[in-house]
Amino acid sequence: MTIHIGARPGDIAETVLMPGDPYRARWAAERFLEAPRLVNEVRGMLGYTGTWRGHPVTFHGSGMGMPSLSIYANELIRDYGARRLIRIGSCGAMQAGVKLRDLILAMTASTLSTPSRGIFRELQFAPCADWGLLRAAASAAEAKGAPYHAGGIYSSDVFYDERPDLNDAMTRHGVLAVEMEAAELYTVAARHGASALAVLTVSDHLLTGEALSSEERETGFEAMVEVALEAAFA
Repeated sequence: MTIHIGARPGDIAETVLMPGDPYRARWAAERFLEAPRLVNEVRGMLGYTGTWRGHPVTFHGSGMGMPSLSIYANELIRDYGARRLIRIGSCGAMQAGVKLRDLILAMTASTLSTPSRGIFRELQFAPCADWGLLRAAASAAEAKGAPYHAGGIYSSDVFYDERPDLNDAMTRHGVLAVEMEAAELYTVAARHGASALAVLTVSDHLLTGEALSSEERETGFEAMVEVALEAAFA
């Protein structure tokens, strides 16, 4: 057990899929895993472990924002031996060619700051995805016929952003979408020699104002989870 995870030794699989929403972790475990069992519920952050096509898999919530994700990613890797961590979450599109429900495979994640910034001080560390996971996810999306985009995203510190100038600059520079966790996930994984990827579903659009409902956000992301699972065991 750790401060934030009540799982016992052996309860967490080497492959962990991390939605921000703990209820999405429960939905995904019930939908995709054989014999899922609850392994963590400390502070309401749900974690489930079962098997997918015979492979042990854990779905574990990360909470909202990089500080929350950093806690769980560090403990999952350091204390429970997780080796492949894939964020499965929603994002807001920042390009006209990206549509609602499209998948985003985050090659890189730009940010203003992360919980790890103090480690690097003046260095502008560039968080990036694991190439093997990224390549496998792209192949899985193509095989499914799922529309996807691979490129850079932005991991924001705030949800209610008031920087239209910054958003405009990122759009001009081809940033595909905004979310709140991937940059720190990639940094923590790099620090501990683990593999990480963010597979995201576009839930809203900064340019058009379109958005999925909260129910669609919780349960309507099957393609994203399938691609993540296929990538983990390619």
